[in-house]
Amino acid sequence: MTFEYKNILAAVDGSNEAKRAFETSVGIAKRNNAILNLIYVVDTRSYTAMTKRVPSIDDRVFAHGRELLDNYKKEAQAAGLPEVNIIVAPGSPHKVISREYAKRVNADLIVCGAQGMNAVEHFLMGSVSEHIVRSSPCDVLVVRRSESEKAEDQQRADLKK
Repeated sequence: MTFEYKNILAAVDGSNEAKRAFETSVGIAKRNNAILNLIYVVDTRSYTAMTKRVPSIDDRVFAHGRELLDNYKKEAQAAGLPEVNIIVAPGSPHKVISREYAKRVNADLIVCGAQGMNAVEHFLMGSVSEHIVRSSPCDVLVVRRSESEKAEDQQRADLKK
């Protein structure tokens, strides 16, 4: 049995886990001659709780998302992918990714990082990747970084202190 993906949706947020998910999605897209759709979701739930307003498309947080995706797009194209689309969208990440944009881009695979949330947040909301897995209309690949990659990041962080 051969799995062939034609429309991949890779969710990124600037974290190291998401970077690893992006790199994995580029490899899968290359092997399958697939379209790669990169999505960055501005989580509006946190803004309304803190500021009582939803950020507008002109706010810095959206510009950050576009900049991040532009850099990833260039990297994917340099790796040989001819079609890379970028999406910056507001909303609840797990809903926007798995329910809205997976259908819009006709995704047959969603790739995301395994995000570590603190125990209270995980208890109250669950992880974004967990919600994507449960509500997705297509296959989902949750990418984890190796323990050695995590240790290297910790060493770099310790050196900065």
